Amino acid sequence: MDAVDLQIIRELQTDGRLSNQELADRVRLSPSPCLRRVRRLEEAGLIRGYTAMVDQVAFGLPVTVFVRIRLERHTAEAVRLFEEHVAVIEHIQDCYLMAGSSDYLLRVVIEDLEAYEALVRHRIHAIPGIASIESSFAYGSVKQSRTYPRPAPGGSRRPRGT
Repeated sequence: MDAVDLQIIRELQTDGRLSNQELADRVRLSPSPCLRRVRRLEEAGLIRGYTAMVDQVAFGLPVTVFVRIRLERHTAEAVRLFEEHVAVIEHIQDCYLMAGSSDYLLRVVIEDLEAYEALVRHRIHAIPGIASIESSFAYGSVKQSRTYPRPAPGGSRRPRGT
């Protein structure tokens, strides 16, 4: 991946509806080489798809909750069961495996506090093997970026201690 590929990715993260001509103009390529590069990035799995960014509040899901989950046990079966349940709960937008005092961090979007209470009581509590659930409600958003920063040269291949 070179500087032009990074620029293509950044432009598409900013506006995934750019025509190939517009994209080519922005990255200073002719349309054919630009399209070849985009196809190559898609085939390599760097570009996994395209989606619309929807306003969460206007859509009717104004409440964001960050939920920290700690499991009772860390057996392969307990982890598999938890992750399978989380994967099918639509209100859970993101699920991260964590280091530290919590095992998982979930980002939930939901209609209101009553709907969140029902989600916890009927869906999350129903998942076997949960030791604790801790919820934090976001009352505002300072930054939500969908554009990744440029990776450092060498990225994660850099030796430790440097």
